[in-house]
Amino acid sequence: MTLVLVSVALYLVSTGLLAAALRRDPSAPSDGWRIPATLAMALHAAAHIAAWKEVDGPDLHFFAALSLVSLGMAGMTTAVARRERVSALAIIALPLAGALLVAYRASGHAPSMALDWQQQLHATLALLAYATLAVAALLAVALAIQERAMRRREFHGWLKALPPLVQLESLLFRTIAVGFGLLTATLLTGVLFVENLFAQHLVHKTVLSILSWLAFGALLYGRRRHGWRGAKAVRWTLAAMGLLVLAYFGSKGVLELVLHRPV
Repeated sequence: MTLVLVSVALYLVSTGLLAAALRRDPSAPSDGWRIPATLAMALHAAAHIAAWKEVDGPDLHFFAALSLVSLGMAGMTTAVARRERVSALAIIALPLAGALLVAYRASGHAPSMALDWQQQLHATLALLAYATLAVAALLAVALAIQERAMRRREFHGWLKALPPLVQLESLLFRTIAVGFGLLTATLLTGVLFVENLFAQHLVHKTVLSILSWLAFGALLYGRRRHGWRGAKAVRWTLAAMGLLVLAYFGSKGVLELVLHRPV
C-alpha cells in the first residue's frame, strides 16, 4: 500500500508542477515536473510487480489492465512532452494513472492467470497497443479543440501549450501508425498463441478488435491516399478507439464485474 500512496502523491505533485509551469510559459514549460512523474511511474510499476509476486504470476484482471494501460499512457506522454510540445496531455495522463492505480489497489489482486511466454507476449503487445492508441485519442481530442478554437477565433492562452495544428496532426498520425503496428502484432500473436480465439467468451473481443484494426487501417490509408485530415481524422480515430475499448474493457468488464467470470 505504501508504494501506491507514494506513487499517487508523486503523480499529484508532478501534475501540480506541470500545471504551474504551463501557466508561466505554455509554449515551453520547465521540466521540473518530470522527475516526480518518473518516480511515480517507477513506483506504479513496482506496485504491479509486488502484486504479481503475491499471486505468483501476472495479474491482468479488469482494473489491473486499466492501471497498466494508464501507466503506458503516462510514460509515453512524459517521454515526448518536450520534443513534441504535448506537455498538456500529461495533465490528463498523470492523474489518470494515479486514479487507476488506486482503483486497482482497492479492487484487490485476482488470482494469477496461467500464461506461457507466448501468451504473455500477446498480452504485453495488447496493453502497449491500447496505451498508444489511447494517447492517439487524446491527440485527436486536442486537435478537435484546437480546430474549433481557430474557427471561432478564440485564441485562448492555453492553446499555446499545444503544438501548431499541422504538427499536432502529424503527431496524431504517427502515433496511430505505431499503435496500428502494435495492434497488428497483437492480433497476429492472438491467432498464433491463443487457443480457442473465437470461443464464446472471446468472440466479442476478437470481432471488435478486428473491426477497430480495420478502422485504423482505413484511416491510415485515407490519409495516405486521399489526404484525410481535420474533423474526419478525429471522427475515425475516436470511433476506432471506441471499438477497441469495447473489445477489451467492455467485454472484460461485463464478464468480470457483472457476470463474475474470470477471463
